[in-house]
Amino acid sequence: MSNELRNFLTLPYGRLEELNLQIKDQRRKRVDPDKIREDRVKDLTDAHSVKAVTVLFSDLEGRLHMLDYDKKFIVKSWDNLTFDGSSIRGFTAQRESDLRLGIDWASFYWAPADLFGAGKVLVFGEVIDKSGAGYPADIRSVLKSFAHEQHSSHGYTLNAANEIEGFLFQGVDAERRYHDSRSFEYVNTGGYYHSLPGDPLRTFIDRAAEVQRAMGFENEKDHPEVAPSQFEINYGYGEVVAAADQIQLYKLICRQVATSMGMTASFLPKPVIGVNGNGMHTNVSISKDGKNLFWDPNGEESLSAMAWTFIDRILTSANDICLTLNASVNAYRRLDPHFEAPNQIKASPIDRGSMVRVPIGNERSSRVEVRSVGPDANPYMALFAIFRTGLEGELAKIQNLRQAKRYLPDNVYTALENFRKSAWTTTLLGADVKGRYADLKQAAADRCPRLLGNLIKSPEIQFHHDVYNQYLWNMF
Repeated sequence: MSNELRNFLTLPYGRLEELNLQIKDQRRKRVDPDKIREDRVKDLTDAHSVKAVTVLFSDLEGRLHMLDYDKKFIVKSWDNLTFDGSSIRGFTAQRESDLRLGIDWASFYWAPADLFGAGKVLVFGEVIDKSGAGYPADIRSVLKSFAHEQHSSHGYTLNAANEIEGFLFQGVDAERRYHDSRSFEYVNTGGYYHSLPGDPLRTFIDRAAEVQRAMGFENEKDHPEVAPSQFEINYGYGEVVAAADQIQLYKLICRQVATSMGMTASFLPKPVIGVNGNGMHTNVSISKDGKNLFWDPNGEESLSAMAWTFIDRILTSANDICLTLNASVNAYRRLDPHFEAPNQIKASPIDRGSMVRVPIGNERSSRVEVRSVGPDANPYMALFAIFRTGLEGELAKIQNLRQAKRYLPDNVYTALENFRKSAWTTTLLGADVKGRYADLKQAAADRCPRLLGNLIKSPEIQFHHDVYNQYLWNMF
């Protein structure tokens, strides 16, 4: 069909940024949800050039799913969107497969047409069970409920910003082709902060950053990372659910941009042995009435007593929640010693091998950085585990939080054992969801060599949840 006959939405990047920042401001100010819904439905009704709404949701492992609804249909039927939950790993059994999607209108994004298709907008969905309640395996809904409870009960706003590292490899679908090639091919070997203007890595970073800016990410800085062909694109703090949404969008944007360039953006924690792996350093703080509760100019490292208690609880339950922060066989290669592996269960302002770091901060930026999180973790589960553990977990009153006495697991089997036997993870997720999640991780582990060794094994790539292949899994 000739493009001249089409009339679908294509907005300049500057205009996209204006629209997305307006919506982000409503979300930040906690504008009444009904008001936000009315505004977005009106936007869709008035924008005749919008053809479809892409609804995004995540399964129990954090894999992103997307459904496109015709704009006219969703304007009329946004409150009755059904789907087959039995097709989603970790969701319902076939005999009880019907689930619904609610629309979280505050998480609406005007999308760049060159990346997502002309005439499309994005919005995150919430999974709802038959009773109309939030579905317990939809961890986004669980995180949202927890954040709302903390704000309504204590006035707390949970804040997060994530530093997400990735690799850029030659060729499309490099992860899916790994079992044939047995290697990944770098596009750049420059290293930390070193990439010449116009080379493939710098061009990729620039393009991805432009898309993020257009989608209201409020970028801060971007650069090549330590390892060859590795990148990091940083953006500002957000309320915890919005921050987790942005993690999903960040990875989606990077993958789309890389594919358009004939390359692959990979968020495997350790795709290449012998160089630094990918982390998702997770910076968190809690505010109330605009005041950062983690800041105390007279406290140790300028952190408040609340922040140090938060750290104590995280370190106390470090091994219990490790599987929620490091969710794959491959993730435990990154936690092996060397290459700045953050596997020491301690806190430090300087030692990057510590699970928790205390960055230099001020009244506005004071925070706690959990460095052990892998970029393949379910972002909603990782942030939920960190915040709920930091606020409600067991308090050991560790005498010296900077003294390393324990280490995180170096393999998924130990992490699974710790997770299954922990009373705290049952409290955290509930017995049913905890069991489902552990079973998924067990299945992936059992399809991989038990001992990691020194070489990347094909099964740990093939059976990685980010590289999910239903046909392959069904052969077992």
